[in-house]
Amino acid sequence: MIVDCHTHINLAAKDTETSEHLAAAETVDVCFVLATLDGPSEEVNKKLAQYVNKHKEKMAGFAVVEPGKDKINTNHLKSIPDKLGLKGVVLYCSACAFHPTHSRAMRLYESMQELGLPVFFHNAGDTLGENAVLEYAQPFLLDEVAREFANLKIIIGNMGVPFVEQTLSMVGRHKNVYADLTIHPGRIWQNYNIVVAAYEQGVMDKLLFGSGFPSASAGQCIETLLGFNMLLADTNLPTVPRGSIRNIIERDTLELLGIKGKSAEIQEKESEGAKERKSNKVKKEKEMRDNNA
Repeated sequence: MIVDCHTHINLAAKDTETSEHLAAAETVDVCFVLATLDGPSEEVNKKLAQYVNKHKEKMAGFAVVEPGKDKINTNHLKSIPDKLGLKGVVLYCSACAFHPTHSRAMRLYESMQELGLPVFFHNAGDTLGENAVLEYAQPFLLDEVAREFANLKIIIGNMGVPFVEQTLSMVGRHKNVYADLTIHPGRIWQNYNIVVAAYEQGVMDKLLFGSGFPSASAGQCIETLLGFNMLLADTNLPTVPRGSIRNIIERDTLELLGIKGKSAEIQEKESEGAKERKSNKVKKEKEMRDNNA
């Protein structure tokens, strides 16, 4: 199974972007679609739900929540999975200028843990605007969250760039903290250093595959990761076993994050596909025997 845990789509854009997103999704079994800061949360989340629910066999949506503005009581937040059919929540702490351990944010995490919904922290990366609070993007600020809510599934987006070492420390310390390995295919040296550092610290099993669409497509990112060691063939630099890299790409992110319904659907589909292939093989073998008789 291949799960792309990081994609976006501008639902206010033309159909071209929707078509491109659908095409990119064909490369994987499931993609997460993270809501963006394109308007009031409720409106954005409704539009996102309408889109992903049309393609529910391929997509899992994450609702955007701004703890400083939105209702954060559990009864209200139940509408995210129950009414909208979305599978998690995405927060933009640095872009929205709220500290990850603000009292209202902590109440949100308590509700998310109670509802069993994962939280994706889209705090870092290269797309932060000049008004974003970079201080709030530091992954170590989530240490208190992970300690206080030990059963809450947390994803640190974009490997916490530029604070990668903090991210590696966090995923190594906490059982339910994961990191989104969204890479930029053209940034070879950055990709190399991130993957090698994760391998050397023994946390490859805590990395989740992501493309960051529309920044890149899943196909481009998979090709880059699988060709990782070929780039180092004529050097004496450390390499990472291909199997370890493949494990990231093929990781069952749905099961790790507790998105069981979607995982079961995919497994059932794969099982049906395997049965169909086996049936076709048996038919072909029978036809060959009949022709040779």
